[in-house]
Amino acid sequence: MSHTKLELTWVGKNQRPKLEPRILLEDPSKSYHASHKVNENDIFDNKLIFGDNLLALKALEQEYTGRVKCIYIDPPFNTQQAFEHYDDGVEHSLWLNLMKSRIEVLHKLLSDDGTFFIHIDDNELAYIIVLLDEIFGRSNRTYISTFKQSSVSGPKSVNPGLVSTTSFVIIYAKNKSSWKPNKLYVKTDRDSRYSKYISNFEDDYSTWRLEPIAEAFASFKGIEKKLLKKELGAKYESEIEKFVLAEPRRVVRTARIAEKDVAAAAKEQLRLSKENKNIVFKAEREGSSDIYFLNGEQLIFYSSKTKLIDGETVTAQALSTLWDDLLSNNLHKEGGVKFPNGKKPEALLKRVLEMSTDKGDLVLDSFGGSGSTAATAHKLGRKWITIELGEHCHSHIIPRFKRIIDGVDQDGISKAVDWQGGGGFRYYSLAPSLLEKDQWDNWVINKDYKPEMLAEAICKLEGFTYSPSETEWWNHGYSTETDFITVTTQNLSIEKLEQLSEAVGSDRTLLVCCTAFRCNPDQFANLTIKKIPKMVLNRCEWAHDDYSLNVKNLPMADELDQDIDTVFSD
Repeated sequence: MSHTKLELTWVGKNQRPKLEPRILLEDPSKSYHASHKVNENDIFDNKLIFGDNLLALKALEQEYTGRVKCIYIDPPFNTQQAFEHYDDGVEHSLWLNLMKSRIEVLHKLLSDDGTFFIHIDDNELAYIIVLLDEIFGRSNRTYISTFKQSSVSGPKSVNPGLVSTTSFVIIYAKNKSSWKPNKLYVKTDRDSRYSKYISNFEDDYSTWRLEPIAEAFASFKGIEKKLLKKELGAKYESEIEKFVLAEPRRVVRTARIAEKDVAAAAKEQLRLSKENKNIVFKAEREGSSDIYFLNGEQLIFYSSKTKLIDGETVTAQALSTLWDDLLSNNLHKEGGVKFPNGKKPEALLKRVLEMSTDKGDLVLDSFGGSGSTAATAHKLGRKWITIELGEHCHSHIIPRFKRIIDGVDQDGISKAVDWQGGGGFRYYSLAPSLLEKDQWDNWVINKDYKPEMLAEAICKLEGFTYSPSETEWWNHGYSTETDFITVTTQNLSIEKLEQLSEAVGSDRTLLVCCTAFRCNPDQFANLTIKKIPKMVLNRCEWAHDDYSLNVKNLPMADELDQDIDTVFSD
């Protein structure tokens, strides 16, 4: 087999599971909503799905393809360590195979202007990047951010060699030409180059007087300049920063500027400032900030260094790919749940979501863990879907979400966004497989399926939207405005089919799914008749309930040659 592009290959790569598109069953006893609306932006139709995440993603495919604005996943890192809430030691090729099948479905769900984030460590970093390049296209890889998640401390700091303190967030656009990320800023230290203070800022700009910032600060505090550091001690820097940020338009620095770098309209003002000492000149600009000159140099205001972040004016700089300000240690309190070795800080998820989404956008996390992604999305006014197979879906995620909705949770980003509670979620589990084996080893319709479940499942398998009509007894769904479907376990007689044909009429068509029928299947021009379960027997892997990242659950595990390494090919 010849390849036309660089790609990653491994044993079992082309063994694609034939996934069954299961229906989702809501359990109202586990769904939860606020008792009243807290504000008009409350969102109640979020989804918490309990079940295998690959089957759950397949269940979402029909309704949500192209609709998800942001996907963040934090899969097991494949570190060969056994974690409390999931096994994280899947053999190399199996891990890649399982990630590939999930990322392919996630790629379908992502909107054309959407963003995909995957959090990973260095064990699989190189391989997952090549795999993602293959699925998303290398041109849609936007950034690889380094996340400092711990400090050089503890037992690991005494081991030989380097201390690993980082993991990585790999970021892809679904379609880079349609991708418009939001610009983010992060708090940074005060810039001491801005060392002048305009003492008479309220006067005409031409008469502005500049004095050293230390003198202005000393006057403000009522302390002699030479005694400032002694009086304030360790608080000196925080106090002067507070002073600067209170009125950043008064704090300036001067910068040399060449005439060639000045727009034509400002050249004259620059020249005048050189000729007239200690007088400020202004060059007005339409649609942009005015420029001020003093003694042949430009005045730059500290306000250009500040941003409003989480309701506070701070010194800020543009977010880079080094995220060293969001340590994930000491997270035991967040959400009111313990989740050692797996929980990510809400501040990290806030950054991810604010970069890639706006209020009301849909966010998906298919490795729910302790629920941090959905928790953060909820507080930020985003819609969310999260999936989790482990029992901590019930022991961790649901209690956490209830605390958030009730407004009790004031950890994480709650105070930063002034979280007061509200909204809600619906709890779903995956329906059992549509087909099961009977005592004679024949595939039959699962006895747990009620008629409405059967109709919804067949609609999904056939690509119809399940939408039972309130006025037409036979109408269970549609694919177009004139094409409909009906599902029944009856053995349909010729008389029954004639009734259906007459009810549908000559301007519409109907797919009839039944267990048996007694007529020529081509007898009715407006009916297409199929038998269930025969019509779907070869579509899927039936009665396969677990595709999880756990080697003991994978039937292909014994088939792989453990001596064959993953390789690159081209």
